[in-house]
Amino acid sequence: MSAFDQLARPVQKWIRSRGWSELRDIQARSTNIILGSDKDLIVAASTAGGKTEAAFLPLISQVLGDETEVRSGFDLVYIGPLKALINDQTKRLEDICTDVDLPIVPWHGDISASIKSRAEKRPRGILLITPESLEALFIRKGASIPHLFGNAKAVVIDELHTFLDAERGVQLRSLLTRLELAISRPVRRIGLSATLGDINLARTYLRPDAPNDVETVIAEGGEAELLLQLRGYISSGDDNEGDAATTEIAKHLFENLRGSDNLIFAGSRGRVEEFADRLRSLCEQAHLPQEFYPHHASLSKDHREFVEARLKDDALPTSAVCTSTLELGIDIGDVKCVAQIGPPFTVAALRQRLGRSGRREGEPAILRQYAIEGRLDANAHFSDRLRLGLIRSIAMIELLLKGWCEAPRPNALQLSTLVHQILSIIAERGGTSAKRLYVTLCERGPFSAVGPETFLAVLRQLGRSDIALIEQGEDGFLLLGRVGEKLVEHYSFYAVFNTPDEYRIVHDGRELGTLPVSQVLAPKLTLIFSGRRWEILEIDDRDKVILVKPARAGKPPLFGGDAGNIDDRVIEKMREIFEQDDIPRYLDAVASELLVDARTSFRNFGFANKRIVELGESRTALALWCGSVKTTTLALALRAMGFKVEQYDGFIELDGRETDTTVAAALAQLADDVSPNLFPENSNLIFEKFHPYLSTELLQLDALSSRLDAKSLPELASNLVS
Repeated sequence: MSAFDQLARPVQKWIRSRGWSELRDIQARSTNIILGSDKDLIVAASTAGGKTEAAFLPLISQVLGDETEVRSGFDLVYIGPLKALINDQTKRLEDICTDVDLPIVPWHGDISASIKSRAEKRPRGILLITPESLEALFIRKGASIPHLFGNAKAVVIDELHTFLDAERGVQLRSLLTRLELAISRPVRRIGLSATLGDINLARTYLRPDAPNDVETVIAEGGEAELLLQLRGYISSGDDNEGDAATTEIAKHLFENLRGSDNLIFAGSRGRVEEFADRLRSLCEQAHLPQEFYPHHASLSKDHREFVEARLKDDALPTSAVCTSTLELGIDIGDVKCVAQIGPPFTVAALRQRLGRSGRREGEPAILRQYAIEGRLDANAHFSDRLRLGLIRSIAMIELLLKGWCEAPRPNALQLSTLVHQILSIIAERGGTSAKRLYVTLCERGPFSAVGPETFLAVLRQLGRSDIALIEQGEDGFLLLGRVGEKLVEHYSFYAVFNTPDEYRIVHDGRELGTLPVSQVLAPKLTLIFSGRRWEILEIDDRDKVILVKPARAGKPPLFGGDAGNIDDRVIEKMREIFEQDDIPRYLDAVASELLVDARTSFRNFGFANKRIVELGESRTALALWCGSVKTTTLALALRAMGFKVEQYDGFIELDGRETDTTVAAALAQLADDVSPNLFPENSNLIFEKFHPYLSTELLQLDALSSRLDAKSLPELASNLVS
């Protein structure tokens, strides 16, 4: 029997009404797996590749064909990362289910209480919900979970890749474990994704205790033709750093994007506003209607929805200048081109963004990449001469063309999310035992890396009188403490994540501005801010203040993209690009010249043959050729040995004027596994929402499991001195 013939008649009727001559390959294969087995499944295909239908056409058919006794609960559960995505999928599923009695129930903070109340009384059909709203159900309606989900045949997780490497993903895994424990049976899990770096790690995320049993349906081919150009620009070098380059890029965007729908990813919110303003001015100067609008999280919901609605309106050409807010699968219709100013920090993000273009049959996907480099003089810093921003842009494009993207990081302790889930379960049950918490969260749940000793240390910390998140009753049960009750009662508790903390940057008593910080910092390290590098003097982790002074290093890339960690493979690819001679065909004349200059500097400095290069004045450059996590770890280790340290893509610069230890001696000690203190007294360790409630020792354990890699130090140091 063909896949089409296996589907329920109402579903077949809907397919014919769409004018489809046949199911897509991924839809046919998914139908055979879903209707022919009870296995978990991952469906991976490009944006607009038909993943939603691949999951729901057979699942809806299964629900319609189930003739067993009707039990209480939603038949299917869809979990999406964004409210807007849930709203879009609600419309799609309502269209499929027009002629069948299968309610489609969206559930998030913007849905009215009356709709939720009706669904609670008689739960059935398809529930579409965010992780935060599912968390709220457990806390507020814990006793009703079996009633709400007892009949669930499957949970569909959309944009699976967004959950793999984040606190939110750990939270969702914990909630799924708790759901299955509540209804005393497993529920089939189906993941949908456009971007997966390692399918085996995705399998492990979806079903940790049986990853090999997870089936996969991966689309082959079907990718749109790609038109690609990387354009190079040289900044003016005047007081308004990058102004000339910004103006030229804005003009190029205006001339090539006007009259069509496009996405322009500009990095930070400030850069989004700057480019949107310049493009608006160009429209006014040309006496043309406004087509360019900013879109980022700080703007009002009404404004964001206005921009999204314009993008979906074929009669209104619109280009959104945005941060990562339009990276996920919100339905904004088809865009002609994706523009990227500066390299993103992940190939996965670049791939996801590009998936917005070329969705219509016969139309190419278009990527316009822009790289801004500084004008060099005789005193230019080695990092400026290497044009690291341009090289990273090329590396990411090359990896994109090969189909590679980052895999999730190895299993970390995730202690902030563990604290959240401890409080959530206690609130759900009105109290519970430490043993039950450990079994639910660590033995059965996602915190398998947390052993009994560490778990007890977390409980003791939360129960301290000055913390007061939990307390122990006379019967030994754990209850919410006075602070814990206040936290859980507030709606903000349901979200496990925070945006990176904004630290105030202060120089000579004057506040320079604020900067989101997402990596471990310490005195004598360097940070990038306002077009300059600053040496860190002191960090106040509680008041979120960083005291700095100007660093001697060169200026950073002017447009570096969103904050995040750079993968080892990206840095390895950068090295390959330095060592090659060919010029990629997608570079314009300026970018080609910059690449030639960068390769010449690379060889002149000696990096083609050496890993350690003396720069003079007690300054030494180390070519590490590894990503952000290992680079930061080595930087902290060398800082602890008395060096001032500055980090770059794949490189570290050391200033040894304040230490008697030579670079060779320091690396030899690290190669011998001499472990220095990676955490000076005032280093920052608070990154996640519930970190402030943990002890310094627990925070250090958490950082070592996720943001640093102490085990890599001996090998990294050995490679440098060998």
